[in-house]
Amino acid sequence: MSNAPRTTVIRSSGSYVPPQVVTNEMISRIMDTTDEWIVPRTGIRERRFCAPGVGPAELAEHAARRALEKAGLAPSDIGLVVFATMTPDHYFPGSGGLLAARLGLTTTPALDIRMQCAGFLSGLQTADAFIRSGAFDRVLLVGAEVHSGLMPWPESVWDVMLGRSPGPCDAYWYERATGMRDRAVLFGDGAGAMVLEANDSGDGRGFLGIVLKTDGNHWDKLYVPGGGCKSRPYFTPAMFESLGTIPIVEGRQVFRLASLLMPEAVREVLAASGHALEELHLLLMHQANLRINESVQRVLGLPDEKVFNNIQKYGNTTAATLPLVYDEAVEAGRIGPGALVGFTALGAGLHWGAALARI
Repeated sequence: MSNAPRTTVIRSSGSYVPPQVVTNEMISRIMDTTDEWIVPRTGIRERRFCAPGVGPAELAEHAARRALEKAGLAPSDIGLVVFATMTPDHYFPGSGGLLAARLGLTTTPALDIRMQCAGFLSGLQTADAFIRSGAFDRVLLVGAEVHSGLMPWPESVWDVMLGRSPGPCDAYWYERATGMRDRAVLFGDGAGAMVLEANDSGDGRGFLGIVLKTDGNHWDKLYVPGGGCKSRPYFTPAMFESLGTIPIVEGRQVFRLASLLMPEAVREVLAASGHALEELHLLLMHQANLRINESVQRVLGLPDEKVFNNIQKYGNTTAATLPLVYDEAVEAGRIGPGALVGFTALGAGLHWGAALARI
């Protein structure tokens, strides 16, 4: 038996996005925006939105089953489920247990993580700690989001956007939607999953380091002002009238912080693991804004062949972006055995960090 330290390897990955594609042109039917306005600011050309009644646990099930199928495993082979989301099916219980039930698991523990855009990165750190400690040999980690539930407009407005009604959009809702266009164009729905398992072989594969940091002084750069148990009652009509249930995104401040903190975290995890930036095969960044990722790439001096983005197709899917982009990079042949892959993210909290894995 090997005396090498136990590591956590990615055995497989899977992803899923809803079939409904929503282009920038479709968005422009219900608010004052255009493809020419959205793409230069965000890089986003389209996103996916769920049908009513579909929650993140359902999306996560699709992604999880694909990851399990690739691994040749059954749900019963999983020791722990870790679910990262900021858009849960319900205020409580968390979506982890809902996913476990959908997979037919009735005694497997399920843990929920609420760290927004850094949720999957936190999930990697959590799963890695559980596996290295020997508590579990195999963990199913998922990130799934249904941001379409945050959109406040009625079904008649959805009908215009999706082409089920010729329009035009109701003038009242057109004005309200335009007032939140800087955020409404950013988000999409989707899910990604990884099967993580113990590696005792000493072959050098697995996560080599993970750093995660929080500075709550920046909480107001990304937050939802309405709702929460600090309020009494939890929701009020005034919150909805003022669009207080819609996220606040201080775009310039987030851009500045992400461009500084994400490269720092990448350098830190590389140095702590004894690797140089030049050794990195691919850096996968949280897909919040293509301009942020291009800035991080410039700061680190990485060539195009060492980064991979898919925000153009899916928008910001928060906790689902890292597993989605990883799965697509694998399917595209950009990640193979032995590759040194970095992960980095920054999100509301403020939480940020990076991870490094030998695949």
